[in-house]
Amino acid sequence: MRAVFLIAHRTANGGRVGIKDIAASIDSPEHFLAKILQDLSKRGIIQSVKGPHGGFYLDRKNLERPLADVVEAVDGNSIFTGCGLGLEECSSERPCPLHDDFMTVRNQLQKMLTSVTIGQFNEELNLGIRHLKR
Repeated sequence: MRAVFLIAHRTANGGRVGIKDIAASIDSPEHFLAKILQDLSKRGIIQSVKGPHGGFYLDRKNLERPLADVVEAVDGNSIFTGCGLGLEECSSERPCPLHDDFMTVRNQLQKMLTSVTIGQFNEELNLGIRHLKR
């Protein structure tokens, strides 16, 4: 998510940002990050252009996507549907010890991530309300 936010922030006025710059800015291994960003590009969450003046960017359509799209693309939807203990057999009929509390937290997280767009976060980042650096 930090990479997507960084790309949105750095390309808000047009242009593109390269993988080396993104990796250095978010302190992530370049090869690991490249695979993730390629997958996000294939899924249409971010855009990419190859070549010497290439890089990653987000267009207006991408900025309208909810943060949940990024989470699901990278980690799948298990964070929204899975058991807090990772059990396959956890359900309302056969709950694990964390079931009810985790379901409440999981539903709140899903609500937040589906209601906030990449663009909304980027606006707050541009205004200095949100920050990417530690």
